[in-house]
Amino acid sequence: MPSVAHTRVDGEGDIAARRGELGWFRQELYRSCAARADALFELTDAMLCADGPVRSLVELTLVAEHRRGHGAMYDALNQGRVEPARLRRALASLPLPRAADGRLVLAVDVSPWLRADAPTCAERLFCHVYGRGKGNAQLIPGWPYSFVAALEPGRTSWTALLDAVRLGPADDLTPVTAAQLRAVIGRLIAAGHWSTGTRPS
Repeated sequence: MPSVAHTRVDGEGDIAARRGELGWFRQELYRSCAARADALFELTDAMLCADGPVRSLVELTLVAEHRRGHGAMYDALNQGRVEPARLRRALASLPLPRAADGRLVLAVDVSPWLRADAPTCAERLFCHVYGRGKGNAQLIPGWPYSFVAALEPGRTSWTALLDAVRLGPADDLTPVTAAQLRAVIGRLIAAGHWSTGTRPS
């Protein structure tokens, strides 16, 4: 639960407020599914609750949280629709981690989803990745994504993911990232994380 609520206190366990926030976010996630909502929602639960890495879609239909058959899963992926704008607003409305002085600290990173074994997938790019050996950089086909996250203070790897945008072959990273950050900041202001008189972040 702390990974959703981002209001952790050392030594503090599961509390009603966090369960309420998680329940609210799950409702917003469900409402963000504009078509085949039930099947998409169960598919998401199955992916999150799987015991290990998901290597095939069919495996997800065997997870207890997925109560539908194979056909419903494929129908959800082929005919389902998610409203990204609503989901982004929901993410911006969650409690977010703040630095010691109360500021939000945002970070942007581009990470690839490598798809070397999917030659028919559209708009793949060559993604720069580092191999296991020293100086062993490689270019592997895949989709680069630009992520924006609010960082937790201190020595922790927890982040609150706020946005993800896939970069296409014609995209210039700088203007895409600038537009992405402007949109994220606009949603944070609309969600009440900043108002007139608040110290600039």
